[in-house]
Amino acid sequence: MTQFALVGADIFDGTVIRADHGLLIRDGRIAALLPRAQLGADIRVETLDGGLLAPGFVDVQVNGGGGVLLNDAPTREGVAKICNAHAMFGTTALLPTLITDTPQLTAAAVAAVKQAIAGEMPGCVGLHLEGPFLSPEKRGAHDAQLIRQMDDADVDAIVAMGIETLLLTLSPERVPVRIIRRLVDGGVIVSIGHSNASYDQILAAVDAGARGVTHLYNAMSPLTHRAPGVVGAALESGGLWCGLIADGHHVHPAAISIALRAKRQPGRIFLVTDAMSTVGSDIREFDLNGRRITRRDGVLVLDDGTLAGSDLDMMSAVRFMVETIGLDITEALRMASTYPADFLRRADLGRIAEGARADLVHIDAALEAKAIWRGGVRL
Repeated sequence: MTQFALVGADIFDGTVIRADHGLLIRDGRIAALLPRAQLGADIRVETLDGGLLAPGFVDVQVNGGGGVLLNDAPTREGVAKICNAHAMFGTTALLPTLITDTPQLTAAAVAAVKQAIAGEMPGCVGLHLEGPFLSPEKRGAHDAQLIRQMDDADVDAIVAMGIETLLLTLSPERVPVRIIRRLVDGGVIVSIGHSNASYDQILAAVDAGARGVTHLYNAMSPLTHRAPGVVGAALESGGLWCGLIADGHHVHPAAISIALRAKRQPGRIFLVTDAMSTVGSDIREFDLNGRRITRRDGVLVLDDGTLAGSDLDMMSAVRFMVETIGLDITEALRMASTYPADFLRRADLGRIAEGARADLVHIDAALEAKAIWRGGVRL
């Protein structure tokens, strides 16, 4: 048995901040959070130098990192590089995300993620397939030649993938309600994105079991006074959880503030990075489906100026929410950990609670990640 305690920092458990407490970790799991005076004298203690100890971040949309893009490296090694790159910024659990690609490459990515999960690879908790069942009009950086309609054979193949936490982004105006229901009944988490659907079409998809909205505001029909669109449905429906790219480029700060005030619960807005291979690397450009993407001033763009994923890490997103949006640090941390974990229905992630994975990030006064633990192992 491996057991130790962390002390010396305030501890945010996902609900409240506790001072003068110790966090007991046993065999990679949270064993207890208790007043420091109650820690046994025989327990090995690691003392932190102030700051805040919080749940590790959970990112449901990570296309790449560390110089690797899942589309280009659909292997177990590629997944490991992505997970390790984002871990240094506090993300201890993520869904490697495949951007619309060929059936052959999709199969390779599925196999790679299954191998990673079977081998208990730290950081990899599932797979996000973003496409190819999207709206051509709202495709963003997705290759129009690879976007297609979904049929029953696709549903059979997706449900049979055998990945417990499987997220699929699709466009409801191109996928019938009965197919959405089949996916949900098969255990798939359905998210709405790259969609030009109407407000009523989105509500029908929610009734069929759709649970999320992929990168709120981006690549979707907007909220207008007579046609609320995907954005209006996302904010009005309590059944939808909404990912948000908080980098100051994808969504205007005022639009973020409005969304936070408007969102009907129990669904919440949570942070995603939509990160590409540049995060954790010094590369300046790369290719996606044969098209060049350039990195400049914190933005990734195609040659025509279209945004193509992000150059964002989760610690930076939290800092943006606090320093630019003015959100309390506890709510910003929930948006990066607890809320995405709840969206995925993963009670073992995104919180400091007995039995949860000992995934932790130690944050200093400048809101920088000073230390990270995955499964109780310090990186």
